[in-house]
Amino acid sequence: MIVRPRPSSFSLLFILRGSILPMIAPRLLSVLVLSAAVVWLHKIAPHYLHDVTPAPFTLLGLALSIFLGFRNNACYERWWEGRKQWGQLVAETRGLVREFMTLLPDDPELRRRCAHRVVAFAHALRSQLRGDEDRQARDWLPHDEWTRIAQNRSSSDAILLAQAEELGRLLRKGELSDILYQLFSQRLLAMTQIQAACERLRSTPTPFTYTLLLHRTAWLFCLLLPFGMVSTLGMATPILTMLLAYAFFGLDALGEELEEPFGRSQNALPLDAMVRSIEIATGEALGEPNLPAPLQPQRFVLL
Repeated sequence: MIVRPRPSSFSLLFILRGSILPMIAPRLLSVLVLSAAVVWLHKIAPHYLHDVTPAPFTLLGLALSIFLGFRNNACYERWWEGRKQWGQLVAETRGLVREFMTLLPDDPELRRRCAHRVVAFAHALRSQLRGDEDRQARDWLPHDEWTRIAQNRSSSDAILLAQAEELGRLLRKGELSDILYQLFSQRLLAMTQIQAACERLRSTPTPFTYTLLLHRTAWLFCLLLPFGMVSTLGMATPILTMLLAYAFFGLDALGEELEEPFGRSQNALPLDAMVRSIEIATGEALGEPNLPAPLQPQRFVLL
């Protein structure tokens, strides 16, 4: 996610870090070359482009901008839904760890083990959503427990199951009351619901045909636009074409990034930073002396 101080209005014109421009630069270059070729053709043989008017392109551009706005709104809703789910996960994990510290039997090792499972779950869910290997979740679990969990298709599910099994053993031994067990169970259910919501976002992208239609229409509009504008604008045709192509291609590319809120693009959610905040909150609750520092943006990008 891009995190940077608000620049001045003049600086905004020249910022590349966090801009969509590097991603769409090849498309803009293609449109610029075509526009220059159309201007040259109009200069040497104006009769070929004399009857082309800009009116159809005005209507097409208006419709395309509306459709792109709808798609970007849908993609932003996906991004914001992912952020809300992870914000809820941070709140649920903090509440669960706090309850472990105050309501579990007075056994420091038991409390530490249960609290560390919470952090392991956050690492496992982050890795699952990004398609990475669970390299950090294992550091928060005993070796034998991780060996069992690693055999499951979903390590995050298995971690919650291990947590529920330990609480169930305490309930059967009489070391945990029914009311406290229900309290912990509700927290685990909330974490399961968050996991399911994130899996839904990851496995259900926006309809591909809708994305394909807009992508093709944007290309078609930008490639045909110089033919409709050259008789009116002349040498200024490449400038206007580039500006419109920047807007349409930029909105299209931005929608693609927002559509994947758990990816590794510069506009994706900072899952690493949120997992680190869970680590810090858990360590503070356990009274651990050496806590990791919060993650900071690197070149204005927070991962």
